[in-house]
Amino acid sequence: MTSDGLPKGPGSGLGVDRGAGGELGEEAASVIELSGSIKWFDVSKGYGFIIPDNGMPDVLLHVTVLRRDGYQVAYEGARVVVEALQRPRGLQAFRILSMDDSTAVHPAQMPPPRTHVTVTPTGGFERAQVKWFNRLRGFGFLTRGEGTPDIFVHMETLRRFGLTELRPGQFVMVRFGPGPKGLMAAEVRPEGAPTGPASH
Repeated sequence: MTSDGLPKGPGSGLGVDRGAGGELGEEAASVIELSGSIKWFDVSKGYGFIIPDNGMPDVLLHVTVLRRDGYQVAYEGARVVVEALQRPRGLQAFRILSMDDSTAVHPAQMPPPRTHVTVTPTGGFERAQVKWFNRLRGFGFLTRGEGTPDIFVHMETLRRFGLTELRPGQFVMVRFGPGPKGLMAAEVRPEGAPTGPASH
């Protein structure tokens, strides 16, 4: 089945294929087209993820696929249509059919931290665990354990301290204070990082 125009032949692995045709061999039959949004993309790591509209698991997007199809970067929130393949570790984008940056959040457009609620920490750093965090929605919650109020953490606060995301279950060091709707993180550091005075 090569109705999608992909030539048959020996596959050469996704993300490392430099051939113009992008041969996939027998896997051509399993190529699926899907649309979604860029969850995040880190050029230094060389990959990122797409959240498909149809509720399927996140799709890996490798920088070699991005560059081969004429894109330098994929901004968070950009709309994409890709051809993806099922790999042992999950879905992986094979070809970018289109990308719409109009919904993307460009780093230069990020509001300066002061436009958000400024929180004055009421104490020193405490160890907390990430309860959940959603990059697209731009916030999440930390917990210091059973019976303690959750600590709201905003994406802008993370960016200010050089973090790009938090993973559920991850431990961090946090200073927090009262916000409009409860406790809010003022400073967040990875566990084990120095927690001296913040440099300005």
